[in-house]
Amino acid sequence: MDFSMKSIKGLAAEAATAFSRAVQYTEEKLGTSEKTELDAHFDGLALRADRTKHWTERLVSRTDAVLQPNPSSQKPSIFKFSDTRVEDYFFEKLDKKREHPSNLDLLGQDMIDAGADIGSGTPYGSALIKIGQAQQRLGAAEREFVRSAMTTYVTPLKRFLDGDMKTIVKERKILENKRLDLDACKSRLRKARSMESQANLKPDMIQREIQQAETELRISQAEFDRQAEITRLLLEGISSAHANHLRCLSDFVEAQASFYNQCQQFMVDLQKELSSSTNLARGGKGTYTGLYPSSPSPSDMPLNSLPDDKKRARVLYNYEAYDSSELPLTADEVIVVSPLPVPDADWMMGERGGQKGKVPMAYLELLN
Repeated sequence: MDFSMKSIKGLAAEAATAFSRAVQYTEEKLGTSEKTELDAHFDGLALRADRTKHWTERLVSRTDAVLQPNPSSQKPSIFKFSDTRVEDYFFEKLDKKREHPSNLDLLGQDMIDAGADIGSGTPYGSALIKIGQAQQRLGAAEREFVRSAMTTYVTPLKRFLDGDMKTIVKERKILENKRLDLDACKSRLRKARSMESQANLKPDMIQREIQQAETELRISQAEFDRQAEITRLLLEGISSAHANHLRCLSDFVEAQASFYNQCQQFMVDLQKELSSSTNLARGGKGTYTGLYPSSPSPSDMPLNSLPDDKKRARVLYNYEAYDSSELPLTADEVIVVSPLPVPDADWMMGERGGQKGKVPMAYLELLN
């Protein structure tokens, strides 16, 4: 019973305090009551904290958007809960993040699959595989950059917002309440003193009210001063937060520079690799003819221009080379063929531009 009575009294006191603050706030807005102002230095610290909070939240949001574009596309839908979404749901409940392949990973895998299907021995198929592998390396570098940027930059800033900044916001709210309490006490004391001039009131009662108001004012002033000092110390700590954010920003730039340097090196290596491959597909005059170089037409190869041991042949079907000793063929192209050093009834040596390799007789129609 005593506990219940204490609880009721406590609730009543809280309600009275809240009402007093509301009255004081309203009177300040109406201009009928004075407001205790903090010093200019404190106001400057508070303004800096507000700006820090605003821009830190903005930077975290923008960086998240750069590192994880369109995150909503990976959120489970209440209308379409596929097997993948079920797996995502359980990973989330286990507090583990399930890695999704990036667009670079998907592009790379499709290129590799296409190259294997078209033929890894063909110039085009080989190039697809090489480029696909490069895309996957780019995807891996991107994942490492995202992981590093999240760890060294985004996470520390989020931790600051969820920790120090929340504490600052909370303590500033407490300080504002203490300020309202203080100004309410000042208003009560002014009203009590104004009653001294009224002759129809008892002087003893007025003095008791004045003394009570003065006591409440002293207590409220002490609580306000103590809370102001606590809040001031927290606001001054923003300088340390800025220094830490600067280190995090430097780490972010370092991770980004490393990522782009890796990507550049991957592409330089890929260009060199492709260049060496396409050199084999260049025409006799040194002009590039593509990954599938066009064959000389019969009019470009007059009969008297060929040695006696060489002939022209039209390719009947596409042929995929099984190794580097064979020449891949495309239907309807015309090539030059000659006997192998070791005669073979089923094979001949084929030539196309600067390429040479064994070709099966069953895929050819001799033209002369």
